[in-house]
Amino acid sequence: MEALKKATGYTYWVRQDTQQAAPAPVHKKLSASDIALQQQSSQDRPLGSVWNQAGTWEEKSLNSWALGRVKELLLAAETVSFPQGTARVTEVSNCSGDATLVTVRKKKRVGYSFEITIKFNGELTSSEASKDLEGSVKVLDAAYGELDDLQLEVSLKDRLVAADEKSRVEDAIGKSFLPVLRQQLALFEAELEQR
Repeated sequence: MEALKKATGYTYWVRQDTQQAAPAPVHKKLSASDIALQQQSSQDRPLGSVWNQAGTWEEKSLNSWALGRVKELLLAAETVSFPQGTARVTEVSNCSGDATLVTVRKKKRVGYSFEITIKFNGELTSSEASKDLEGSVKVLDAAYGELDDLQLEVSLKDRLVAADEKSRVEDAIGKSFLPVLRQQLALFEAELEQR
């Protein structure tokens, strides 16, 4: 009974086989060119972390750099002119969201999604006299590769502009700020791709 159990056990085929299932590996001495080729191919793989040599999936947060850089670029935006006057960015009061670098199959992909609120000051020129202008622009969803779909909400301080004129001025400010903000965010995207 014991002999039958051993003959029909889980590894019976290994015990009874006299030749190996796979041929023994053949040793090959590496030449200097083979070693140089291996070193070069290992240097071509700096993408991602050391633990992820295969480059399968790795996500890295770039928030600390990205949020600061977006604020710098928006504060450096040029003064905009619109039919009723001029305005310039004075402060980035809110910039929240995520910026990531994702390595997938040894390919680098970047992305971001931000909600931004900027404050502006300006001057409203009319036929009578010029008035100081103050307000904010909210960028609803700034996302990577979607700058053409950028939407802005402009709000002026109530006391500065008459109610009948307010919506026209807000529309004009939004239309004038839109290309400038797109340009600054395009610069940010270019820098993000180089990270």
